[in-house]
Amino acid sequence: MKTIKLLSGFALIAILFTSCYSEVIVDDYNGYNEPVPVSINQVLNSHELWYVAVDETIGYGESPFLQIAFTISFRNGTLYANNNLVGIGSQGNGFGIPIGNYNAYNMILDVDHDIDGYDSFDVYQIDNNTIELYNPFTDTSYFLHGYQRSTFDYDYVFYDNLQYFLQEYEAWEKTYTSNYGALNEFDNENYLQFLSGGNDNTFRSSQDPNGINPNNLYWDYSGFYNVGNFSGNMYLKSLVLDYDYFDNEQFELSIINDQRIELFHPSSGTVYEFTGRGYIQYLKVGTELNKAKASGLKKRVQHTKKQDNPRENSRA
Repeated sequence: MKTIKLLSGFALIAILFTSCYSEVIVDDYNGYNEPVPVSINQVLNSHELWYVAVDETIGYGESPFLQIAFTISFRNGTLYANNNLVGIGSQGNGFGIPIGNYNAYNMILDVDHDIDGYDSFDVYQIDNNTIELYNPFTDTSYFLHGYQRSTFDYDYVFYDNLQYFLQEYEAWEKTYTSNYGALNEFDNENYLQFLSGGNDNTFRSSQDPNGINPNNLYWDYSGFYNVGNFSGNMYLKSLVLDYDYFDNEQFELSIINDQRIELFHPSSGTVYEFTGRGYIQYLKVGTELNKAKASGLKKRVQHTKKQDNPRENSRA
C-alpha cells in the first residue's frame, strides 16, 4: 500500500489548531492578546479532497450524497464529489463532478444537492485532517479525512473498492478468449453484470451473442460474487463467482484500463477479457445499473457494525 503523506503545511496547521470541535482556534493574536478563531470555510478549504470513511460512520441514518461518494470537495460554494471509480484522479482534475451547492457558517454546513435537495450538518474539527459531519435530523455522524490532490492515493482507493468499479457498467461483455487453455463451462458465458445494492455481492451472467444492448440481455444465471486480495500485490485480485445451482468459478482479476478487465481462469488456464458496456455516472443513491431489470441501488456499504451516536443534538 502506498503511504499517503500530507503536505508539510498541514503539519503546521496541526500545531496551530488547539480546539477539536465546534470552535477551532489558531495560535495567533489580534493585538489584544485574544486568539483569532478559524472560520468553517478555512477548515473546509484546508484540504482539496475529503475522503468519506463510510466504515467509521456512527448512527443509523444515511445522507445519500455522502453514502455514495468516495471524496467530496468544497470549492467556492460548489460541492464536488468523486462518486465513480471510473476516471477517478482525472475526472474534474481529480475533484470529480459538481453535485450541488453549499453554504458554511458558524460551524454549520448546509448542502443543496442537485437531486437529493437540502441537508444540514454540524461540523466538528477532530484533528488537523479529520472532520465530523453530524446530521442532527438523522443523529448520524460521517467522518472525513482530508488530503491534497497531489498526495492522495487514487490508485489505492480504486483497488481497495474494486467491487464498486465492477458495478459502474450495465454489463461486461466478453471481447477476448485466449486460444490456449482447456475447454470449460465458462467459455459459454458472454456477459457479466455486477449488481449494486443489498450486500453488494450479486452477479448475473448471460450466454447471449456479442453485440447485444445491455438492456436487452437475457440473464441465464445468477449468484453471489466476491472480490478478494492476494498478499503482497494490491493490483491483483481474486474473483469468485458462486453460481446458485452450479459450482464456483474462480479467477485472477487484473485491470487493463477503466473499461477493460482480464480474468485468468486457473483451473483451465484460459484468459478472458471483458469490456464494460453502458457506463453509469452516479449522481445519487437510486441510480440503477440495468434500468430494464431493476438491478438495485448503488451505494457504498458500511461493513462495520452500526452503533448509537453519543453526540448530543445541539439543535434540539
